[in-house]
Amino acid sequence: MQELVAELLAHEVGEVLLNEPLAPYTTWKIGGPADVMVVPSSKEKLAQTVRLLNRSGTPWFLLGRGSNLLVADAGYRGAVIRLGTAFEQVVFDGEFVHAGAALSFIKLSVLAGKMGLTGLEFAGGIPGSVGGAVYMNAGAHGADVSRILIKAEVLLESGEWMTLEQSDLQYAYRHSVLHETRGIVTEALFRLDNGDRKEIAAAMAVNKDRRRRTQPLQQPCAGSTFRNPSGHYAAKLIEDAGLKGYRTGGAEVSAVHANFIVNNGQAKARDVLALIAHIQESVKERFGVELVPEVMKVGEF
Repeated sequence: MQELVAELLAHEVGEVLLNEPLAPYTTWKIGGPADVMVVPSSKEKLAQTVRLLNRSGTPWFLLGRGSNLLVADAGYRGAVIRLGTAFEQVVFDGEFVHAGAALSFIKLSVLAGKMGLTGLEFAGGIPGSVGGAVYMNAGAHGADVSRILIKAEVLLESGEWMTLEQSDLQYAYRHSVLHETRGIVTEALFRLDNGDRKEIAAAMAVNKDRRRRTQPLQQPCAGSTFRNPSGHYAAKLIEDAGLKGYRTGGAEVSAVHANFIVNNGQAKARDVLALIAHIQESVKERFGVELVPEVMKVGEF
């Protein structure tokens, strides 16, 4: 690792942090340190970073806004790449919107609304980045990324740049081809429609108020823990299994929304995993339904 760090510094790829705690970078506020974190200063330096990591055989993963991520208590033995301000640009060109992958998806929806562009109202409560939204086909309120995305710029694991059209991404529910073909989204192009600013603002206000009333936004959490099974709502299954308020260590099934696991302040990754397993077992035993987590795990479990 010392040799890798020396190379990263010698190539001036950007900010290089050693033994960086990952908990502050996740919405669950859980997780131990990474051996090294790299914040590339440009697209060119990002590609160079990936090539150096691959050449050294160092495991790595991309950390966005940490909204669906569970980091192991022991942390991550390898490198974490985090896209910083160099990837937060946004350009409006008529109905087209060019957005950097590190830009907050919520911020993008607000900016679009102020420009009188409709189509991103659903994003107002999705606490991830543009890149993460493209990666997982983020959605809410009956809409998702697949309906508005034109194309995305992606750096493949090999270090090769590609432009993927919407059809190339093979979108499905909370899924894209990038789950199988590893790559880093660096920029996305969306097409929106012209709308009325007041109507857009009103729709976003309704969505915001609904989230405030139905989600535990004041506690560290990672959004929905489980996907909705076909023909069911995960939250209803969990609630009907009598698990609202059920606690394992510092992790608790939210009393506000049963598909949210909240950190009561001292939760460990092991608490969350144990609670997830208990929920799955209880729902399977009671209703015969398999709940599939939406959460990505990284590190040594």
